[in-house]
Amino acid sequence: MKLIKLLSAASLSIAGVSAGPSAPPAASTRPQLSITIRDGNFTDFDGLEPTITWENSQQLPNEVDFRYGIDLSARTTNLASLPRRIWGRASRKFAADRYSLSTRLDMDVQRMDRVDFQIDAADEDNDLKLTMFGSAAASLKRFATSPRVSHVEFTKGFDNDGNRITINPRYNVNYDHMDVVMTYDADDTLITVTASQDDQEVTISQQLNDDNMLSPTISRDGSLSLAWDRKLGDHNSVRTTLNPNRSVEVEWKDEAWTANVNFPMEEDSMKGATVHIKRDVRF
Repeated sequence: MKLIKLLSAASLSIAGVSAGPSAPPAASTRPQLSITIRDGNFTDFDGLEPTITWENSQQLPNEVDFRYGIDLSARTTNLASLPRRIWGRASRKFAADRYSLSTRLDMDVQRMDRVDFQIDAADEDNDLKLTMFGSAAASLKRFATSPRVSHVEFTKGFDNDGNRITINPRYNVNYDHMDVVMTYDADDTLITVTASQDDQEVTISQQLNDDNMLSPTISRDGSLSLAWDRKLGDHNSVRTTLNPNRSVEVEWKDEAWTANVNFPMEEDSMKGATVHIKRDVRF
């Protein structure tokens, strides 16, 4: 398949080698089942959109970590429509783990003329990271000459007397939009400022105790939101976000289950609510 060939080329490029001996056996896998209920349709299966996500990993020559996976529709009976997306990521570290480079390729199986890519690079000693998103033609002949970058960002970190500061400038090429995200992490308080030419917002996250954290956000236009994170023990947690006059969002994590619920506040009924349920399952 086109993506497999492109992933192999990207993996071997990171490895700096040509195809060699067979790699060690792949690691154990855990397929993931996701069910989405849209527009408040809880009465029958018409509102369900079940998908299965499967991924695996293996070690390639020259210490290249290779992960790959596929998203399948669990509802359709049309075999050609079963696969939704296939993806793969090749990663490698250099110079005693100081530098790291990672490339991920994604393809929509129903539209196999384009490949989306993500490139991540990091310099651990200088606390510097680069992330780039884009797309290219799904052809080995045109892949190297047709890439188009859509988003690029850098993240620089600093340590200040035990506190941490990060500066993250971002640029969206498609919309010609630039902003910067700055954070200041001091013990139980995290301040996040997001600023662009048109808008600015500030979030102050305060850890109240071991189990509770409040995060109010205020924007330049005066809009407010409030998030409450509560740990329930044993890796279980609930995050509730109130957006006045807009919506209430709840994310509940309970061991292998994750449920996301969005309740619009424009109406008095449940109509328009969206529920997404996900669970790790073993086959």
